[in-house]
Amino acid sequence: MESAEALSQPREGMDYDVVIVGAGPAGLAAAIRVKQLDPDLSVVVVEKGSEVGAHILSGAVVDPIGIDRLLPGWREETDHPFKTPVTDDRFYMLGPMGVIRLPNAFMPKLMSNHGNYIVSLGNVARWLAGKAEALGVEIYPGFAAAEVLFDENGAVAGVATGDMGIGKSGEVKDGFTRGMELRGKYTFFAEGARGHLSKRLIAKFGLAEGRDFQKYGIGLKELWQVAPDRHRPGLVQHSFGWPLDERTGGGSFLYHLEDGLVAVGFVVHLNYENPTLSPFDEFQRFKTHPLVAETFEGGKRISYGARAITEGGWQSVPKLVFPGGALVGCAAGFVNVPRIKGSHNAVLTGMMAAERAVEAIKAGRANDELTAYEAAWRSSDVGKDLRRVRNVKPLWSKFGTLLGVALGGIDMWINQIFGTSPLNLAHGKPDHATLKPLSEVKPIDYPKPDGVISFDKLSSVFLSATNHEEDQPAHLKLADPSIPIAKNLPVYGEPARLYCPAGVYEVVYADAEAKTDPRFVINAQNCVHCKTCDIKDPAQNITWVTPEGGGGPNYPNM
Repeated sequence: MESAEALSQPREGMDYDVVIVGAGPAGLAAAIRVKQLDPDLSVVVVEKGSEVGAHILSGAVVDPIGIDRLLPGWREETDHPFKTPVTDDRFYMLGPMGVIRLPNAFMPKLMSNHGNYIVSLGNVARWLAGKAEALGVEIYPGFAAAEVLFDENGAVAGVATGDMGIGKSGEVKDGFTRGMELRGKYTFFAEGARGHLSKRLIAKFGLAEGRDFQKYGIGLKELWQVAPDRHRPGLVQHSFGWPLDERTGGGSFLYHLEDGLVAVGFVVHLNYENPTLSPFDEFQRFKTHPLVAETFEGGKRISYGARAITEGGWQSVPKLVFPGGALVGCAAGFVNVPRIKGSHNAVLTGMMAAERAVEAIKAGRANDELTAYEAAWRSSDVGKDLRRVRNVKPLWSKFGTLLGVALGGIDMWINQIFGTSPLNLAHGKPDHATLKPLSEVKPIDYPKPDGVISFDKLSSVFLSATNHEEDQPAHLKLADPSIPIAKNLPVYGEPARLYCPAGVYEVVYADAEAKTDPRFVINAQNCVHCKTCDIKDPAQNITWVTPEGGGGPNYPNM
């Protein structure tokens, strides 16, 4: 069969009450809640990862408020993944070699992690998937939602999964399989930060009108098996400062889980200005600090990954509903930046959307706006969580790390004591517009990795178990292929080669020494689906779309 004929064939379809895109905490919580409220309703979840949890990456210290409401009896079970309660909570400001510990008494109450749990969020997703399937939810991992379906009135009517077995040039290969249409009365988009379908829906329905720009960070994480004498189960350690400069926001985490495992991570706010900054190399440099390096002496790095994080908070959350569907979890941006937490809000918003959908379906409605969900979230615990930290990120961005963090802490105290703050600050520029030209910055010179504590990108990507079918259309699209070399290279040094944490983008020269005839190369098979390129490219020339289902990282317990 010719390619054009094969691709024009009608898709098979299935009808459901609720279709959910993404098997993370938000999507699975929504699925579970629908079934709890009405076991007769049909629910399907599609997940682009090869298995549930394969693309889930987070610190993670979890506030259990969402799980407590979703599954009230979970603490009496023995198979849940919440094995390590926080027992020691520390905050540090780092200098190049020194460190200042910030007294816990100075920290606003909401910054305390006692009562929270150190977990693998991927394992939490796998556990929630088991709960959902036990209730009758259908979950299909390895199937990427590639297209939004609309009805004759322009309302969202479901999604179509991507075709399988298409070559790089668009030709149909042996084993070609047409995608499936999954049609629903309501469709929830729980794709996580910068979801590619969510991004399109936000633009199509004008959901960001009247809101501030969404802001982002990139989070990089490694999982280590440490020596027994370096392991302190329940220890949570956060820091800010070195190796980032005063004008660059970000920070770190170090979490001691069970079984000798330690999760270490680093977040760089994507409104940074210096185009020669490499978030990956800042992370590797951070691990060499004496406060951190001692934990990993005699240890072994066993996994690596990276993911964009939504950081806009209260003022950047778009309108959540549109005809036929809703945004839930990090697809809408419910991360509390100072707490470095979003999974509790993901679960709660998934539940809220599910409750409104069940009400609507029982009332005989379908494919309209779940306006009650949009109306309720700001006065809910989710809204209260985000509103009291709304000024922290803008203050940090405006005044730099030392003064900005101090002012943010004061604002949080004012919110805690008085229940509100007189400030309602905006974020300013979108992240892609913050880079300065090379001529205005001092280039950053990073040390070579030692292979013991610090590592290179390619050996790190290997640990992410990333895999893509090489003979498939590129999932990283350039609107104008000339821009990387003609514009980004002379002005910014082509920052994609540095902000990408997986070595996807390179500038290759015919003569490397003379730097002649530069060529922009995309190594799409390395992509860990972090979405940083889609966010930070100064020309907004790169668009991330889904590759074949099952492609990407395969995180075992991140």
